[in-house]
Amino acid sequence: MTIGEVSRKFEISTDTLRYYERIGLIPSVPRNKSGLREYDAESCNWINFIKCMRSAGMPIEALIEYVQLFQMGDDTIEARKNLLVEQLKNLEAKRDNIQTTIDRLNIKIKHYEDIILKYENSLKV
Repeated sequence: MTIGEVSRKFEISTDTLRYYERIGLIPSVPRNKSGLREYDAESCNWINFIKCMRSAGMPIEALIEYVQLFQMGDDTIEARKNLLVEQLKNLEAKRDNIQTTIDRLNIKIKHYEDIILKYENSLKV
C-alpha cells in the first residue's frame, strides 16, 4: 500500500506516518525500486497497534521503548510484557478517575432535575 492509502485506511496523516517511522515507532517500511514506501501487512499491523495505544493515551516514549525491545528479540518478552502491564495500570487508573467524575456528574444532574421538578410542580398550583 502507498503512504496515501495507509493514511486513508488508518485516518492518520502522511506527515504523522513519516514521523512515526522517523522516530522508530514503525519499524522500517519497505520501499520499492523508486524509493517510495510500500506498506506491507507487518507495517500496517504496527500502525494499527500504535494507533490503538496512542488513542488509549500511551506515551510515544513508551511505544518507542516497546518497539525497540521488540526488535531486540525474544529475550525482551518479559520487559515488553512489563511495559504493557504498566500502561494497563495507568489506563485503569484513568478509567477509575473518569468513572468517579461520571458518578459525580450523575448526582449533580439528578439534583438539578429534582429542583426543576419542584419548580414545575409549584407552577401547577
